[in-house]
Order: sequence, then structure tokens, then C-alpha cells
Amino acid sequence: MRDFSVMFLLFFVITCSSDSQPKPTGYLRLEFPKAQYSNFDELSDFSFEYNTGALIKVRSQITPRVVYPDMKATLYLNYVPVKNNLDSLLNDAYKLPYKHISKAESIPEKVFINDKKRVYGTLFTVVGNAASQYQFFLTDSVDHFLVGSLYFYAKPNFDSIYPAAVYVQEDIIRLMETLKWK
Repeated sequence: MRDFSVMFLLFFVITCSSDSQPKPTGYLRLEFPKAQYSNFDELSDFSFEYNTGALIKVRSQITPRVVYPDMKATLYLNYVPVKNNLDSLLNDAYKLPYKHISKAESIPEKVFINDKKRVYGTLFTVVGNAASQYQFFLTDSVDHFLVGSLYFYAKPNFDSIYPAAVYVQEDIIRLMETLKWK
């Protein structure tokens, strides 16, 4: 009986000494290749640099798309010539990101000004489980107006989409910095 008690006590001490804790929920770690950029000059009204890891699909001169097949994401671009309607275009461009306000935690804005190239605009970051994480517009305030929106083909879960969204954000900023009106 004494041997049994010693073995039971030894078993109890050994099994209870290690701490066992539940593991937190984890997300897949995504790593993307370093972006390489090339000039896209096939549109009649503007040109820009894009990530060569993406594909550009041109259905019409005013609605090109930058497609990220590996991320299942598309950056939709829409060009509109300015014809005494700049106020209306700006109003619509500022309203568009706020259509996601019910799902967004915040929508910070980043103003972009390039006097040398006459390119002015704003980048909106929609933080939260919204359908579109980034929206922007660019204009020269006289002749040209470009609107862009990034969409992922997945359920909007900000934590899961975040690494890919940050990667594409760099491409959007590069597009904004290299855009040239024709």
C-alpha cells in the first residue's frame, strides 16, 4: 500500500507541475514579395507607376483596374473629366468612404499635394470590417479627376485583410506620387 501511495504522490507531482495554457487564436502570416514598379502609359488621360506583381485590366480608358490575383483584391479606378463640376465630384469623392461608416472604426484622411505635377488629392483609410479599406481621389482642379477604391474578394475581417491592405497601400501611395496628367 505504501508503494502505491508513493507512486500516486509522485505521479500527482509530476503531472501537476507543468503549466498548460490554451493557445490564442492565430492568423496566417502572409509575406509578400518586394514590390517592383513599372510605368503604365496606355491610357489617354493619365499615366502612373504600378506594382508589376499586379495586373492591369483596361476595359475602357476611364475605368482601368489594378488586379492582385494572389491577394484576391482589385483597385478600381474611375476617371472623370472636369467640366464645371469639380464641386460635385469632390462632394461625391468625400461621401464615398463615409458610406462604410457603419462598419468603420475610423476613417483617417491623408492629404496629397504635388504642385509641380498639378496633382492634388486625399487618401482615405477605412479602419474596421468595411468592404473597402482604401479610397482616394486625385485631381488637377481644372481638367482631370480620378477616383480609386480597393476591394478584397473576402469577408471583410480587418485583422485578416490587414497585412495585404498595408502592402497594397504602398502601391496606392506610389500611384498617387507618380500620376501624370496628359
